[in-house]
This record gives sequence, structure tokens and C-alpha cells, in this order.
Amino acid sequence: MTKRLFRQEHPILTGCLLLGLLMVAFWGGITFFVGSLFRPAKAELFHGREGIGVIELSGIIVSADETIAQLTEFREQDHIKAIVLRIDSPGGAVGASQEIYEEIKRTNGVKPVVASMGSVAASGGLYAALGARKIMANPGTLTGSMGVILKFANLEELFHKIGYKSEVVKSGRLKDIGSPSRPLTAEEREMLQAMIDDVHNQFIKAVAESRQLPEEAVRAIADGRIFSGAQAKELKLIDQFGNLNDAVLLAATLAGLDTKKMPELFYPEEQKFSLLSLLAGEAGQTLLNKTRLQTPVLAYEWAVSPL
Repeated sequence: MTKRLFRQEHPILTGCLLLGLLMVAFWGGITFFVGSLFRPAKAELFHGREGIGVIELSGIIVSADETIAQLTEFREQDHIKAIVLRIDSPGGAVGASQEIYEEIKRTNGVKPVVASMGSVAASGGLYAALGARKIMANPGTLTGSMGVILKFANLEELFHKIGYKSEVVKSGRLKDIGSPSRPLTAEEREMLQAMIDDVHNQFIKAVAESRQLPEEAVRAIADGRIFSGAQAKELKLIDQFGNLNDAVLLAATLAGLDTKKMPELFYPEEQKFSLLSLLAGEAGQTLLNKTRLQTPVLAYEWAVSPL
């Protein structure tokens, strides 16, 4: 009786409430349906079938978190007998590249990891691959670029033209190093160069250790130059030529699986579906990565951008 009186006395409010409930139910159903299209079947459904896990490392390396989580997940799943890391990256942040490299090494101690280089696997992309048991590339793959870069924008002249002035209060003379309102001092440049040389040596030692090459031989080619896959093979930076399928078959062989037919492939579960990620897509993620790397950061990156 009370409900009926409320509907009679507030017909507009009641209609709005009903319409709101219908809209919530409708959009909830749409989101669930579309999300199911983008969400692969959970790996546990396939635990009865052995196969190869495939992890993609693409674009600028900004963070290692997602790749580390994927490596950890596949390392702990018994039905995944080996892992292929598909790399298509010009590199990125030093810390993230090193974290991925270390996690690949850890995983490779449990089950075989094969790095498969796509179009580009340079600088930090190469660094990450060093943790794998075997590295494959195509003759035309762009790799190498063993070096470190740190970029600052010098906007002093622009600020002068528009009348912008920067006032800085700092605790030490080096605290505002890299300020866009002035050039680097000689002391700052010397300090940064020493730091970059140290991180560069870390790259050289990782290559020498992973590829079992003399450190001086690596140092001779670690000046930032890029190589084709064919040149990289001559320099023993990669093991053999092959595409993704070849890398999968090699991983299966290393794991002792039957290679008479292509092994079952398993991919990491996608992150939860969102309308924003659907609209932004790969282009949006690339823009996000580029934006995040515009702040000064030590990078193992093949960088041709003026910024």
C-alpha cells in the first residue's frame, strides 16, 4: 500500500528510478559481454595440456611490473614447460630493463626462456633478451644500440622570449640539475657523465657475461651503434635466425616436448576490460609511455627523437 501511494504521489521520481535501474542493468550487461570478448580463457582451464607460454615485450620500456608478473605466473604453472619472450622494443628506462633481465634469468633457471626479436630489439630490448637461454632474430631485425642516454630540455632562450623567470631555492648546488631554464654547468655535466659511464659498464658486463664474450670485445662495439640481425649474429649477440614460430619450436625442444607439431601456446590473461582501454587502444598506450619518459630518466633506449 505504501509503495503504491509513493508511486502515485511521485510518478516522475519513480519513473526516473526505474529508468536508472534499467540503464545500470543494460550497461552492466554490455560491459560484461564486451569484456568477455577481450578476456581470454583462464590458463587453469588448460592445465591438462602442456605447452609454451608467450609473453610480449613491446613499445618503450617504462615499467617492469607487468612483465615480471607474467614471468612469475608462467614460471609457477607446471603445464607451461618453456617461455618465449617476444620483443619488439627500442628499449627504455634502465631500471625497468634491468629488472626484466633479472627476472628472465631467474625464470630461465626453472624452465627454458627463448627471446624472439621482432622488428626492433635495441638497447633495453637487447638487455632484457640477455637473460634468456637462447636469442633468436631475423636477419633484418634492428638491435644493438648498447649505450645509455639522459636527455634534458634547455628552454632558456624560449623562457627569455616570453618573459618567464624561474626562482629556485635549493639545499645544494646540484639539486636542480637539469633545470630547463639554464644550461648544465661543467660540474653537473662531469657528474652526470660519470654516472652514465657506470651504468654503461653495467650493460657491457651483462652482455659479456650472458654471451660469454670478452668484455673488451663488447666495449669496442658498445658505442650506441645499431646492428642488423645478420651483423648481430656475426658478433655473437644472438644465437640463430628465426621467427616467432621458430622460437616456439626451439623452446619446445629445450623443454623436451614433441615438436612434430606446433605446441600449444598460452598467453597471459589480459587486464580487466575497460571502455577507456578499448577506446585508447595501442596508440593510447604508446602515447602514455612516451609522455612518462619525457621526464629525465636514465635510459637504455635507441632514441632519435629531439626531445
